[in-house]
Amino acid sequence: MATPGGWGGGRGVLRRKPIETIAEPEAASESLVRSLGLWQLTAIGVGGIIGAGIFSLAGAVANGTAGPAVLVSFVIAGIASAAAAFSYAEFAGLIPKAGSAYTYGYAVLGEIVGWFIGWDLLLEYTAIVAVVAIGISGYFGFLVGELGVELPVWMLGAPGTGEGHRVDLFAALLCLLIAALLNMGMRSAARFETVVVGLKIAVVLLVIGVGAFHITTDNYTPFFPFGVGGAVTGAATVFFAVFGYDAMSTAAEESKDAQRHMPRAILYSLGISLVLYLLACLVLVGMQNYSEIEPTSGFSSAFAAVGLDGLASVIAAGAIIGILTVMFTFMLGVTRVWFAMSRDGLLPKWFAKTHPVRHVPTRVTWIVGAASALIAGFLPIGEAAELTNIGILLAFVVVCVAVIVLRYRRPDLPRGFRTPGMPVVPAIGVVFSIWLITFLDPVTWLRFAAWFLLGLVVYYAYSRRHSELNPRRPEGVRRGGGRR
Repeated sequence: MATPGGWGGGRGVLRRKPIETIAEPEAASESLVRSLGLWQLTAIGVGGIIGAGIFSLAGAVANGTAGPAVLVSFVIAGIASAAAAFSYAEFAGLIPKAGSAYTYGYAVLGEIVGWFIGWDLLLEYTAIVAVVAIGISGYFGFLVGELGVELPVWMLGAPGTGEGHRVDLFAALLCLLIAALLNMGMRSAARFETVVVGLKIAVVLLVIGVGAFHITTDNYTPFFPFGVGGAVTGAATVFFAVFGYDAMSTAAEESKDAQRHMPRAILYSLGISLVLYLLACLVLVGMQNYSEIEPTSGFSSAFAAVGLDGLASVIAAGAIIGILTVMFTFMLGVTRVWFAMSRDGLLPKWFAKTHPVRHVPTRVTWIVGAASALIAGFLPIGEAAELTNIGILLAFVVVCVAVIVLRYRRPDLPRGFRTPGMPVVPAIGVVFSIWLITFLDPVTWLRFAAWFLLGLVVYYAYSRRHSELNPRRPEGVRRGGGRR
């Protein structure tokens, strides 16, 4: 279908997916089932946001960067994240399809932009799954050791992380377990995620409720021991604890009423998570002087300091549960981005086939599970972590820019949710994301550049010619097998 701007609203690498056609039904073999309600979507979002940030990152920032002003750090990061969340919410209600930032960028800014955001997220979401698995493996090893069980040294870590280490077996198996869970079907997987997120929130509320009775107000003084600059720098660190809704938004095509529920779920999940973060931080820096907080296990050390050692084990178990849900959300995200890119012809259509009964992209899910298992099993956590962050920040920039462009280009489109304070609010998201990118390690830039160049080769060698928007694509067929 030709459009006023050329095929798909543009030509060549700048062609755009017409928004009106994105909502059209897909072929049965390339469709997902709409089975998620509002609170299931919200649980997936909370599961992706609350993880290591509340159990370890808060303590690290309080101890060495911001002091009690870690509260301010989370407020600043929350405002910046909300600026992007509003943009995601507008798009989620407008374009209820799988793919999130990839699909939004493709529809508004052009195919090449959508391609590179999707290509980056394939690597970074997969790497996040692996990093989280390695983190959980560390907690698991600690708890097993506390029970007096001695595991073989060869299975306790990736090569180079310790003497005799050959593979982080538990981390690798955990990645495969999450893949198996997602392949059970979205209804069953989401039910599991909702239950686990409920347990995680219960643990956080327990920590807040018990810790509130052991607050010493003197610990809040001085509030800015590292100056206001320390609180701002801390915001750059904790920002990575207040996104996750972006991965959840990739499930828009599996929402029962995406146009109404997705915007609410994005904002609810961020709001709930920020309230819990702020209350937990208030308790943490109130229970123990910031200089004495253990950076890697802040709450455990704080409760031990007031004589509640027994609760430390509960917190450790809660940390494992909490971080597990992050794996689920980001593996869901990467599989849906891959699925959407394949369905659009930018990657082989073989990947876009769904299970005939469970209607989930089984092929892609197992590949992602295996890839994340290899990363988790054989790379140290530091090297795996270097594969993350920059692509997600670039996705935030793309979504915030795209929402501004589309508002002025197509003000007539019916929007279930409208980003407030246009264009100031999304502009804040752009500026803050670019600012955070400048903080990233040079190694991260090098790895990004290598992945970018590889993506450039794949795009021009395959994706550009096979795109569904290319009227001369080699297959000469539309989705579902119909002739052009």
